[in-house]
Amino acid sequence: MSYSTAESLPPVTLDDVRGAQKMLSGVARVTAMEGSRHLSQLVGAPVHFKCENLQRTGSFKLRGAYVRIAGLLPEERAAGVVAASAGNHAQGVALASALLGVHSTVFMPKGAPLPKISATREYGADVRLYGQVVDETLAAAQEYAAGTGAVFIHPFDHPDIIAGQGTVGLEILEQCPEVGTIIVGVGGGGLIAGIATAVKALRPDVRVVGVQAEGAAAYPLSLAAGRPVPVRNPATMADGIKVGRPGDVPFRIVQDLVDEVRTVSEDALSAALLLCLERAKLVVEPAGASPVAALLSDPGDFEGPVVAVLSGGNVDPVLMQRILRHGMAAQGRYLAVRLRLTDRPGALATLLGVLTVVDANVLDVSHVRTDPRLGLAEAEVELHLETKGPEHCAEVGQALREAGYTVID
Repeated sequence: MSYSTAESLPPVTLDDVRGAQKMLSGVARVTAMEGSRHLSQLVGAPVHFKCENLQRTGSFKLRGAYVRIAGLLPEERAAGVVAASAGNHAQGVALASALLGVHSTVFMPKGAPLPKISATREYGADVRLYGQVVDETLAAAQEYAAGTGAVFIHPFDHPDIIAGQGTVGLEILEQCPEVGTIIVGVGGGGLIAGIATAVKALRPDVRVVGVQAEGAAAYPLSLAAGRPVPVRNPATMADGIKVGRPGDVPFRIVQDLVDEVRTVSEDALSAALLLCLERAKLVVEPAGASPVAALLSDPGDFEGPVVAVLSGGNVDPVLMQRILRHGMAAQGRYLAVRLRLTDRPGALATLLGVLTVVDANVLDVSHVRTDPRLGLAEAEVELHLETKGPEHCAEVGQALREAGYTVID
C-alpha cells in the first residue's frame, strides 16, 4: 500500500520488520558478523562489524527498497517507480525493481561517481543525470513522478523502507545475542530507525547509538528542537549520510527509541576507513565507517559487546585514494616539509641522504629556483614524505635541524 503524506503513515512495528525479513529471504544476504581484535582491545570489550558493505549492491539499501516496491499495488507496479540518489539507494532501487519485474527510473546528480552510475544502469534502471546536488535531483524525480504516475521511492521516509532496514537489527540479535551496544551511521534515519524498532522491542536494554558527520549533523539539532530541523549546506566526505534534514517518519522513531546521536570529525572518518582497510581487510565507504570513527574517538564510552554496522562499501576509487591519504596524514604517516637550501650541485642529493638515514620515504619533491622571494644562491624544496607515525615525524624534523636545515612553516 502507498501513502501520500508523512502524517498519514502508520508506525513501524516489530511485526512489520519480521514480515520484511520473510519477504527478503533469498533476496538480501544475511551479511557476516566479523570480530575486530584491534578495536576490542581499544574499547576493552568485544567489538564486531556487521558487514552490510558486503550486501548485494554494496549496501543495506536493497532491503528497504525491495520491501517498499514489493508492497506496491499491481497498478502501481505497472506505472513503474522513480528514485533520486547519488549512489546506494539508486542501486538498491534498480536491483529490487529488476528482481520484481518493475520498470525503474533513477535520477542521479551529474557529478555522481561513474562506477555508481554504471552499476545502477547494469542493474537495469533508466538512469537520468540531472542537477549538481541531490536536492536538484530529488526535485526532478518528484516532478517526473507527478507527470508520469510513477511511484516515488523515498530513500528513508516511509514505513516499508524502515521495516526493510530493520531486518539488519534482527540479524544482529541472532548473530550476537549478548550485544550491549549497536552503533549506526545516520543520514535521513531510515536504517537506525529500523534497527531501533526491532532491537528495542526484543532487547530494550541494548543501547542504540547513532553517528553523524560534524558537517552534516541534522539530528542533534532536530532532537534538541523536538522536530526535524534542516542543516544548510551539509558538507562531509561521507556522502551516504550527507542529508540536510531528518525524515519525518524515522525522526519520530529515533526520538522515541534511539539512546544517543553523536558526531565525528572528518579526520576520524578517514582514520576509520583506513583501519577497516588495513586491519579488517574490508572496503568501507566513509558513511559506513562512521560507527568505527565513533569508537576511535571515544573508545571508553561504549558498553560491550559492541556491534558497529558497516552500512556500505560503495566508494569511488579516486575518492578512496584521497581519503586514505587524508587518513594517513591524520595519523602522522604523511609529512610535508618546506625548506631552503643553497643552490649548488649535490645540495638536493645531500638533503635526500639525510632523509634516507632516518628511513623517511620520499613521495614527491618540488624544487624551485626562480621564485623572486629567493636569494640569488637559494632554492626552495617542498617534500612529501611517508612516515611511520608522529614519533617518526619528530625524528625526521630533528634530523633535518641537526643537519643545519631550517624548516619553513
